Amino acid sequence: MNEISEAIVELEEEKVLKLVKEKVDSGEDPIKILEALRMGMSEIGKGSGDTIFLTDLIMAGEIFNEAMEILLPKLASGSTKNLGKVVIGTVEGDIHNIGKDITINFLKAEGFDVIDLGVDVPPQKFIDAIKEHNPPVVGMSGLLTLSIEPMKKAVEAIVAANLRDKVKVIIGGERTDEEVRKYVGADAWVNDAIDGIKIIKNWVGGA
Repeated sequence: MNEISEAIVELEEEKVLKLVKEKVDSGEDPIKILEALRMGMSEIGKGSGDTIFLTDLIMAGEIFNEAMEILLPKLASGSTKNLGKVVIGTVEGDIHNIGKDITINFLKAEGFDVIDLGVDVPPQKFIDAIKEHNPPVVGMSGLLTLSIEPMKKAVEAIVAANLRDKVKVIIGGERTDEEVRKYVGADAWVNDAIDGIKIIKNWVGGA
């Protein structure tokens, strides 16, 4: 599996897709393949702004999504549970989607119905999605320190719309911690997708 992670870090698109297909065809556990992909993406994320450029992040994200097209049918077939809906989006002012997309794929693999609001999501869009889909959980993602204030505004808007008692709010990103969680008014924070899935599953009784 290390080969997959290393190939993503090296942005070797054909090699990643070839390895993923080989692993899938040989009956390898799709969750393990997904974890290898996640590890590669995580490694690239750690180098962001230092040795890794934005174009590399975008390329890595495209490779990841192509690999997921091969993997998702296997992940979906392995999960017969429907654990409910999760609304998720990268908050207003932030266009990073890699962490969000990794989390979404893990959620789908576990049996969640995910409503992806995309990036640069204003507070009203979160409110509209809660009203339309009635999810038990809302996830807000943001990679930048500048994303913290928009997270707070989105939670405040949910409170003002009298929807806060209907949903649990989880925030995620490199800059989040317990202090940020309290400031924003969220129920939990994570900077690792796996930890986020565990928390969400615990909330909905699917652990």
